[in-house]
Amino acid sequence: MESPGELASGLDRAGYLPDGGVATAAFLAVRMGRPLFLEGEPGTGKTSLALALAKAMDVPLIRLQCHEGIDATQALYDWDYPRQLMHLRVLETRGEVDEASLYTRRFLLARPLLQALENAPCVLLVDEIDRADDEFEAFLLEVLSENAVSIPEFGEIRATTPPLTVLTSNRTREVHDALKRRCLYHWLEHPSLDREVAILRRTLPGLDDRLAVKVAEAVQQMRGLDLLKPPGVAESLDWARALQALGRAEPDAETLGAVLKYREDAERVIGSTIVR
Repeated sequence: MESPGELASGLDRAGYLPDGGVATAAFLAVRMGRPLFLEGEPGTGKTSLALALAKAMDVPLIRLQCHEGIDATQALYDWDYPRQLMHLRVLETRGEVDEASLYTRRFLLARPLLQALENAPCVLLVDEIDRADDEFEAFLLEVLSENAVSIPEFGEIRATTPPLTVLTSNRTREVHDALKRRCLYHWLEHPSLDREVAILRRTLPGLDDRLAVKVAEAVQQMRGLDLLKPPGVAESLDWARALQALGRAEPDAETLGAVLKYREDAERVIGSTIVR
């Protein structure tokens, strides 16, 4: 793909409708071989962009879902201890005990980061890095900088082609500058009204055009309120599906459970007369 426009067309064919800023950031990440750090509110399409990039580039997607307490073992590799033990017992029966044979590639369990290094070219999605702790950030920075890992019992594994790494953050905490400096950065906003209508129409081909506009307008207004969890595109799609399933011609208060997940938010929206 030779330009942001060409990449945007590829993402479009993959089912993702990018704006110019997203297409340019993604193109530069591909062209420069740099990780892409996507930050923004939940539901703005960060994870979906990584999925679409893998599809548009026709490469595997490898996903590492971050969580509190995640460590290098869960992200990188582990040894298959039960198989190692069985192998050791077989060797003992033959009188051929060889500890080095316990640490060969067939006993190595590749977690997402090692899978990405071994299977590149691919897209490596490090999802919700803001949920991990500082120690894991430092470890991840080292792996991304070298595109290689050193396993004490086995040796070095280095990617022949660096994976395209996409990191996402919902900004529940600030990610350290050292990791951000290693990446290209893009802040993802909620889509404009016209783009959200286009997403609804693209994803739900049978959706009535007028209903698509009304759902998008209502969701856009909700995002202007001080809600505990403003709805993202995924909630817009769920709401449109719910209204479509019920044969409704416009959004209503009875179906707010498809788009809002807190009682306080539903009460605020009803009180604002966005829906009846």
